[in-house]
Amino acid sequence: MNQRSDSLRGALALALALAVSGCAVGPDYVKPATVAPSSFKEAPVDASEWRVARPADALPRGAWWKIFGDPDLDLLEDELATSNTTIAQAEARYRAARAILRQTRADFTPTVSASAAATRARVLTNQAGAPGPVPVTATTYSAAGDASWELDVWGRVRRNVESSSAGVAAAQNDLESVKLSMEAELAASWFQLHGFDAEIALLSTNVAAQAEALKLTVNRHDQGVVSGVDVAQAETLLETTRAQAIDVAISRAQTEHAIAFLVGKAPADLTIPAAEISVAPPAIPGLLPSELLERRPDVAAAERRAAAASALIGVAVAAYYPTISLDASAGFVSTTLSKLFTAPAFIWSLGPAALGTLFDGGRRRGVTEQRRAEYDAAVGAYRETALTAFQEVEDQLAALRLLALEERQQAAAVAASGRLVQLAENRYQGGITTYLEVVTAQTVALSNERTAVDLRTRRMVASVNLVKALGGGFEGGTPR
Repeated sequence: MNQRSDSLRGALALALALAVSGCAVGPDYVKPATVAPSSFKEAPVDASEWRVARPADALPRGAWWKIFGDPDLDLLEDELATSNTTIAQAEARYRAARAILRQTRADFTPTVSASAAATRARVLTNQAGAPGPVPVTATTYSAAGDASWELDVWGRVRRNVESSSAGVAAAQNDLESVKLSMEAELAASWFQLHGFDAEIALLSTNVAAQAEALKLTVNRHDQGVVSGVDVAQAETLLETTRAQAIDVAISRAQTEHAIAFLVGKAPADLTIPAAEISVAPPAIPGLLPSELLERRPDVAAAERRAAAASALIGVAVAAYYPTISLDASAGFVSTTLSKLFTAPAFIWSLGPAALGTLFDGGRRRGVTEQRRAEYDAAVGAYRETALTAFQEVEDQLAALRLLALEERQQAAAVAASGRLVQLAENRYQGGITTYLEVVTAQTVALSNERTAVDLRTRRMVASVNLVKALGGGFEGGTPR
């Protein structure tokens, strides 16, 4: 019994010594460097409005869409959070990543198994006085437990857990990135939809006015005042405007269907009443470029994938070293079932084991080179994602600034074209010119008015895209 205890204590001491003295081979991860500008080129001149944001890449993005003050949009955004299929897929991938982490952490613990068997066999045995081997039929009963524990001497398990932990963080950031993208897509589609509503209303107003103008022109033709050419021109303008209204209605219907898809509904189950955009683009608080990298969930996800790839290099390097494990088994074996669980039937074994690969034809080298290349690719993807983030913010800042200037300029163009229409109609009524001049003026005026509506819509969409580019997450008007 003492010898058995000494053997057990010795094996456990060896296992503990190996586990404590073990080191994790492979490179220790260092966050890749990125070059962040000190400020955004397209930022407002008043830099005091651009506040430093708190890092929040892994936090929920918040109900940022409420800065637009549209209760109907708020209701749809709430539906999207629970019903969007793309978000549901990302959430499932996040749960899968957490399950993988639990699997890899299980390698830190021993694997324990149990077995029981009853075997009846006929064997040949030598018995005293017998002329030769005598067949004997016997039943053997056994019950045993086995345990095997891989000692993480070289850090293979630790590196695997490190990689899986980074994978969970990446999946979590992916989930937040998908949520932000879907929320922004819904908000942008919402404003595009109501931009189409405004355009349809404008075209409908013009159709009514042009239909009345056609009646007047027909009357003048019947009185012999104008020629049939004037009637044809007035009719052409009316039918062209009607066709434009139908074309916009197609875009409006398709946008409504897209919104239904985003909130997880069939298009037949969602009808959005027509309404024009009634709000101006809100003031969006900003942040510095260095903070953008800490707030954008897609940037954080790319960085975590680089960390996961780095850890897998250590796993590949650990394959060059032998696997050291501690194996133990204990159980009972007896030819009599009633005596199975008795002291004489007890058997056990305990001891360390080492297994190493002496030759694999370059497989381990190939795997290591693959992991290093995958890490380099992940670092490149991280830096590319960071540059994309800077570009997207600059793009939307430039769009908002220039669209505001263009909208003011377009307002002047709309006013000028309105005066042109009035002058052309007066000249036509006075018999100075033909109806072609009126048609031309009305066409220019309608085009300018449609452009003004489009600019208002584009400014709202650019505001949504800027919030998305900044990483969302606004609370009380301040980036979180």
